[in-house]
Amino acid sequence: MPKISIIVPIYNVEVFIHACIDSILSQTFTDFELILVDDGSPDRCGEIIDEYAIKDNRIKVIHKPNGGLSDARNAGLDIANGNYIGFV
Repeated sequence: MPKISIIVPIYNVEVFIHACIDSILSQTFTDFELILVDDGSPDRCGEIIDEYAIKDNRIKVIHKPNGGLSDARNAGLDIANGNYIGFV
């Protein structure tokens, strides 16, 4: 069980998604799971986060229809396993 679950709701942020994910993955603390929730994004975010998940087994991806920020966070919470939760 990871110590921390980091949940990132994603919608139409293709320009910023690489910097966000790379920043989280480059932290010195590594006992975490990163839950990326594609909230029906119309850009390439879904494809991009799938590529990250293939490269790092700490990453979990959820693809869902757009439901808004709270709905995306709740979807991440539903699968989180960490002792602590963080939202980005």
